[in-house]
Amino acid sequence: MSAGPGTMGLGLLRFLAVWTLMMAAMMLPALAPFTSTYLRSIRAVRSSRVRTARTAALIGGYLLAWVGFGVLAFAAAALSALLAGNAADLAPWVGAGALAAAGVYQLTPIKDFCLRHCRSPVAFLLHVSGFKGRLRDVRVGMYHGVYCVGCCWGLMVVLIAVGVMNLAWMAAITVVIFLEKTWKHGPAFSRITGASLIVFALFVPAHPELLPGLQMTAGM
Repeated sequence: MSAGPGTMGLGLLRFLAVWTLMMAAMMLPALAPFTSTYLRSIRAVRSSRVRTARTAALIGGYLLAWVGFGVLAFAAAALSALLAGNAADLAPWVGAGALAAAGVYQLTPIKDFCLRHCRSPVAFLLHVSGFKGRLRDVRVGMYHGVYCVGCCWGLMVVLIAVGVMNLAWMAAITVVIFLEKTWKHGPAFSRITGASLIVFALFVPAHPELLPGLQMTAGM
């Protein structure tokens, strides 16, 4: 799989499978404050089988939120391939606009609100303490996952612009997300990231090679 434009030649279901694995690799390392706090209640259960099942349900529910966003990511990736193939002159401008929008979002109160949720496991526990029933752990995971999507969707737009399987950018975005959620200066770092994306977007129209996710390579 290349870091070129589009969905890597995958249909929706296969794309979602790859996307879910990517989100697990990129997002789960930043969940330490959330998982370490919530899993304490699960570890109190004596049965190891129940503990394993509840932990899997928690992570599964979290990833379900990203699967939902993955449908939108698939559409955006397909659009990037159309732009690269049929509107090569327009593609850098669209990409620059997407990067700028992602950067601006990093500076908004909505981003701050979602990031505070991800950084405050105590407030999270107070909210989910009322969840009951067999699917409570799935609901808890999905609840937190929705906030994570709200916090990080702009960075995933960047990933689509530079190529969904661009490993260097995947690693960089993973580090950004981890620092945002776990570092004491995470909120300030988030705003610096936003400003950096806006500046980066200014260079894209003159240097479209900066966004391989919006360029049709010779092999394609």
